[in-house]
Amino acid sequence: MPEAGYFALLLSLIFTVYAAVAALLGAREERAPFLISAQRSVMAAALALAASAGFLVYLLAVRDFSVEYVASHTSRALPLWYAVAAFWAGQKGSLLFWALLGGLFAAAAVWANRRQHRRLLPYAIAVLMGIQVFFLVLLLVASNPFERLLFPAADGKGLNPLLQNHGMIFHPPALYLGYVGFAIPFAFGIAALITGRLDAAWIRTTRRWTLVAWLFLGAGILLGAQWAYVVLGWGGYWAWDPVENASLLPWLTGTAYLHSVMIQEKKGMLKVWNLVLVILTFALAIFGTFLTRSGVLSSVHSFGQSSLGYAFLWFLAFVLGGSLILLYSRRSQLVSPRKIESLLSRESSFLANNLILVGIAFAVFWGTVFPMVSEAVQGTKVTVGAPFFNRVTRPLGLGLLLLTGICPLIAWRKATATNLKKNFLRPAVVAALAAAAFFALGLREPVPLVFFSAGAFVLTTVFWEFMFGARARRGWTGENFLVALARLVSRNTRRYGGFLIHAGIVAIFVGIVGTSYFNLEKQVTLRKGETAHLGHYLIRFQGLAAERYLDQEVLKARLEVQEGSRSFQSVPEKRFHPNGDQPMTHVAIRSTLREDFYVILAGWESNSGAATFKFLVNPLACWIWYGGWLVLAGGTVALLPNAAPARARVAAPALEEAQHVA
Repeated sequence: MPEAGYFALLLSLIFTVYAAVAALLGAREERAPFLISAQRSVMAAALALAASAGFLVYLLAVRDFSVEYVASHTSRALPLWYAVAAFWAGQKGSLLFWALLGGLFAAAAVWANRRQHRRLLPYAIAVLMGIQVFFLVLLLVASNPFERLLFPAADGKGLNPLLQNHGMIFHPPALYLGYVGFAIPFAFGIAALITGRLDAAWIRTTRRWTLVAWLFLGAGILLGAQWAYVVLGWGGYWAWDPVENASLLPWLTGTAYLHSVMIQEKKGMLKVWNLVLVILTFALAIFGTFLTRSGVLSSVHSFGQSSLGYAFLWFLAFVLGGSLILLYSRRSQLVSPRKIESLLSRESSFLANNLILVGIAFAVFWGTVFPMVSEAVQGTKVTVGAPFFNRVTRPLGLGLLLLTGICPLIAWRKATATNLKKNFLRPAVVAALAAAAFFALGLREPVPLVFFSAGAFVLTTVFWEFMFGARARRGWTGENFLVALARLVSRNTRRYGGFLIHAGIVAIFVGIVGTSYFNLEKQVTLRKGETAHLGHYLIRFQGLAAERYLDQEVLKARLEVQEGSRSFQSVPEKRFHPNGDQPMTHVAIRSTLREDFYVILAGWESNSGAATFKFLVNPLACWIWYGGWLVLAGGTVALLPNAAPARARVAAPALEEAQHVA
């Protein structure tokens, strides 16, 4: 069985190389049979990879400990779903998973474009297959997941206890889908540069692919933050860890690209900028893979020291160098026919949005790589901590939040005083009233006050866009309000999906500000029957209890928590796995819209029965998760095709006015 998996990898490499060569021959000689053969080879390569992945999953499921990868990441006691999830738990398996997703994405993109973009498609195939060759060669030569042991093991080492969480099933695949998905717009962007077809056609072809990758990467980041919050036991959800930062970087530049392409589609502007963003986003995805596999920076998420990091570094240099040289060679064809006419225009606000997003990405990138730079220059690795990232990103984040509400309110080309007054008056008044209300309620911290007021501004903009559009549609169709609202969204999914995303971003900012500025924390040692206070909570320790399960031992601390007239039980735990170096923390969380009450069992004394607890109150924490899922819901809406328009009862200009299209 392992030999069959390895052979399937080798077969996939053969099909991949042939697909690249056939695609280039078909493009240069304009011979359709070559292109058709290349397309079929892309499908065959994906099928071979799927077969290879299937073999590895089977070996993991049956616990074939004659295979080194299986013995290193599974055990007989490991539940089946974690054994299957071990597919992407280690370096070798995760590389195969990346190659599998790359093959499937390439096959899907080729199938979707098989009857269109005949000039772009051959070169896009060649680029995608070139990326696949890199991963397949690594798998076959340096990181073979089907490598056999000289002597089969009696049992495996098992999965790291930290990874035995439902987050392991969903978080890594979502991240990989995001990383790999950005290869599609990159490939078509390079194809556009090679062919000189630099109009908006390649952007329209790849917009949905970019959005899919962006959604999956965002979901992966969100799931990872939740995983850290409930498993790692430190009370937070984002630690500015190097690998965490590496996942955020392509998401930020991908967000910038999704905004700026609208300007090229509508106005033919920012052609160079959009290509730079596409190249940069894919390069940052490879950079994240380099950090995970090189071990050059300390991270809880990395696979440790590995020579593969240098291969990724060279590949990254090739991708960046080759792409930028190609971009420079086409610079004369990328001159935009139009310029931004006014600072008070939607074009300039979108550009400001892009600059802020890229500015945040640069700050995070610099803080992440600074330890490597300092070690290379001074010989000492200087670590950049959370205070640096927070200090830099807060003002940029506020600017980004404000632009989220401002961009839809400004007209294209040049905003007039009448337009500004009409569109800005309502949200500005609501923001001012919100600020006054927060101040009256006792909020004196300037940063939260500004953020919450800016959030009110954005939410008013979003609410009014939906309300005004639905009321206008009801007026000219006579439909029920809810029907009018649903059909309004279905007629312009991209626009209204974007507004849902903006509302979700506001909720995320609210949660981040709440947990950053108003959290309470206390660490205390209690004996049975003793109490402690934190904020409006009274906590009584009821004692420790030990329980034994098939694959672990669990120490539970029972607490009764009084909140006003209500009470509830809180049971934080320490879990002991036989293959774990140290006990795992399992926190107890009671979550409401207002705040999370968060308890960590930090230590205990076997003789006295005393226990040390860390209590936290994290205000508005759940808004981060709700906001994240709203962002994903909005992105899903934006992915949907627009519904076919029904017969209109009024002239088109009325609908244009209803949707605030200037």
